[in-house]
Amino acid sequence: MSSPTLANLTVRVFADGAELSVMLDMYKKPWIKGFTTNPTLMRKAGILDYRGFAREVLAAIPDRPISFEVFSDDFDDMERQALEIAAWASNVNVKIPVTNTRGQFAGPLLTRLSAAGVPLNVTAVMTVDQVAAIVDALVPGPPAFVSVFAGRIADTGRDPLPIMAASLERLGARPRTELIWASPRELLNVFQADAIGCHVITVTDEILKKLALVGRDLTVFSLETVEMFRADAVRAGYTLAAASGAASSTNKA
Repeated sequence: MSSPTLANLTVRVFADGAELSVMLDMYKKPWIKGFTTNPTLMRKAGILDYRGFAREVLAAIPDRPISFEVFSDDFDDMERQALEIAAWASNVNVKIPVTNTRGQFAGPLLTRLSAAGVPLNVTAVMTVDQVAAIVDALVPGPPAFVSVFAGRIADTGRDPLPIMAASLERLGARPRTELIWASPRELLNVFQADAIGCHVITVTDEILKKLALVGRDLTVFSLETVEMFRADAVRAGYTLAAASGAASSTNKA
């Protein structure tokens, strides 16, 4: 089996996170083609001023797509938030959850916003039926992403690949609408997304740090793993001294 390489990837990699220093570091890397955030990541990063943080990010990263999410649970208020967020910069995609917390489909809102020319990122999607409904709701014209959470699908014990492939096929009916492989769990997902022709994959800093391992010789990697186990045992001071008076055993024919 040939070793994977980054040079042959066609899937675009978006950095997923909300720590400004990490985002700026990722911005220096030309193969990072965009950024995504969400309220959970922003809360984890300790961000208190949503608008202020977004404006700071957009001032520093003016030329790659960045997704910011609405956080209201009311569709009319979501629309108000979406229109404000979209006005912050031309490289903004507004993330709209596929439903509200009552399970009501956001379709009518998606129609209104796409008709208004708002670039969208429909998020928290997990079924092909949801993808099909989104395709029907979007108005042709403005660019949009549909984020299917492959990692969360895998967390339920289901193989996400058939769902991702079917989603990609459904999106073929809506030009300028692209599939995002969201919530990856391992670096392998980047190559899986690429293999099926997925347009974008969002990758956290934790997974991005593993890029140095791509194509690593497995025999060398095995030895490095053995060396790690040995070094950690030595650093911890582990011992299994022989019990006093233990007799040696011999095999007799």
